[in-house]
Amino acid sequence: MKQIQDVITKDTATYPEKILQFGEGNFLRAFADWMVNKANHEGVYRGSIVLCQPIADGLADKINAQNGIYTLAMRGIENGQPVEKIEQITSVSRCINPYQDYAALMEIARSACLEVVISNTTEAGITYHAGDKRTDTPPHSYPAKVCAFLYERFIHFDGAPDKGLLFLPVELIDNNGANLRRIVLQYAVEWELGDPFIHWVQEHNHFCSTLVDRIVTGYPRDQIEQYEHRLGYHDEIFDTSEVFHLWVIEGKQEWADILPLHKTDAHVIWTDNVTPYKKRKVRILNGGHTASVLAAYLSGHEIVLEMMQDEVFEQYLDQVLYEEVIPTLDLPQEELRQFAADVKDRFRNPYIKHKLLDISLNSCSKWCARVLPSLQGYVSAKGSLPPALTFSLAAFIKFYQGVFVDGAYLGTRADGTSYPIRDDAEVLEFFSKAWEEKNSVAPAVLSHTTFWDGADLTEIAGLCDAVSDYLAAMERMPVRDVVASLLVK
Repeated sequence: MKQIQDVITKDTATYPEKILQFGEGNFLRAFADWMVNKANHEGVYRGSIVLCQPIADGLADKINAQNGIYTLAMRGIENGQPVEKIEQITSVSRCINPYQDYAALMEIARSACLEVVISNTTEAGITYHAGDKRTDTPPHSYPAKVCAFLYERFIHFDGAPDKGLLFLPVELIDNNGANLRRIVLQYAVEWELGDPFIHWVQEHNHFCSTLVDRIVTGYPRDQIEQYEHRLGYHDEIFDTSEVFHLWVIEGKQEWADILPLHKTDAHVIWTDNVTPYKKRKVRILNGGHTASVLAAYLSGHEIVLEMMQDEVFEQYLDQVLYEEVIPTLDLPQEELRQFAADVKDRFRNPYIKHKLLDISLNSCSKWCARVLPSLQGYVSAKGSLPPALTFSLAAFIKFYQGVFVDGAYLGTRADGTSYPIRDDAEVLEFFSKAWEEKNSVAPAVLSHTTFWDGADLTEIAGLCDAVSDYLAAMERMPVRDVVASLLVK
């Protein structure tokens, strides 16, 4: 069979390398690189991306063997129907491995064409690492690499104001751009690079905090033979994702024209405040998961798609999102309802087998971060308890009813099957002891302020009694029947 680079013509081969991307993995190739590919083909941009491995082991050899070309299959639900969109991505020029060829990275630092730096170096990537030096080839941490890179650029262009760069980190931490900038400047001071360089970094380089959202499922190992037969070529770095995508970038509007992805139909939002969008994602997408999947698993479902195919749980999720979460958020209601509808389509994606047990990992901290603020907001706004969110707290407590067996903390469903409950050791120890006294488990959990960022949830009027009632109901009848009893008729 032919190789992809022998079948697909690289129509961007002459485009200048305007973007440096730290990270060559599945996510960025299915997200930012796809967006740049779209902008190139729609005529609103004319640039290519040079990738850089953030760690010693990576995909550089495979990417370069294919001349940077790869396939992206986007699969999901649109307008209630399954869709699959396949594109050949040609926006990547090459990939360098700075652990083998650090000089190649420094050469890019001296490029007059370079304008943008994108990164995805995992959540642990934007951290300070003691002992990094500018003379390391390369330094260990990503911010140290950036500082050394920028200093090379500063020296080469003699501090020219127009040679600063736009930084778009997508690492999943709060204020990723601000934190990257802070640590870069920390190295600049530590390495004694001088006030002129520090001023240039501060005034002429733009570090944007961002929010990204797309499920990327990577190499389709189980379907690759079918894809190759359909497409007529072999692709070692084939990538797959859902159709939904969102990139929210916090920065000045004029910076958007440096990388005008928003001029395509890609869902890219430039804003002066990313926080409301982050809250929307956490409360609706993540909160929708956490508020529903534990009860769905206790009811016998295994994956999110099964849950969505159950009319009771779909109606329950509607009540959670539209009646109890959205009223607590401060973005336009129409926009929030559309986002919730998109979330439901994503949950119904037949191409993604998202296991409920995987989502259940660390549900204690997840419920606190994703669901509790909505419950508190509803009580504050309405003066009453939100039934579905209150039930979700009871379902969480019920899911954490277990016993230790050979060091593993195991729960048991109504059909007798056991399941692992995975959380921090101290959390599991607490629930093991709390469930020894069934009649007082609700007040024990709700008053355990360590779980709830210092709050005592028994102080919320009626909450402890309501949770206790739901727990008692789940003892008397199937969990699914309790869910059904909640639904607004």
